[in-house]
Amino acid sequence: MREYKMRRGEHLEDRVPDMKAKIEDFFGTVTDTQEYKGSDLYVVGDPDNPVFERIVAGTVEYSGKKDKLGVDFIERPAEDVIAEGNADAAADAVDAKNDFLEECTGRDAKSRRDSMKRSVEDDAETPDNV
Repeated sequence: MREYKMRRGEHLEDRVPDMKAKIEDFFGTVTDTQEYKGSDLYVVGDPDNPVFERIVAGTVEYSGKKDKLGVDFIERPAEDVIAEGNADAAADAVDAKNDFLEECTGRDAKSRRDSMKRSVEDDAETPDNV
């Protein structure tokens, strides 16, 4: 599960007032919920795009700090997708993921990547014996 931050000064609930509807617009019908860090996330058990096997997404709530977008894209093996003749769906899957993340967080792929790098670097620079 990956968690994504919003742009500075923005909140997830302001950008996406109806998370379930947003997920269904991009990926298909929500079939279940799954608990993650005390928050119920939406599960799309049979996504519209054949590249995806399952998608879990929603708001991860934190007390005292901003909520984050939690997403887990479970993809089918590429060999299976190609064997079924759905190779063209791969590009659509990448676009759907990027568009969904950008609409929810307000951050483009480069900005999200840079933010992930910074958080990993911050973790690596923190000495264990302080």
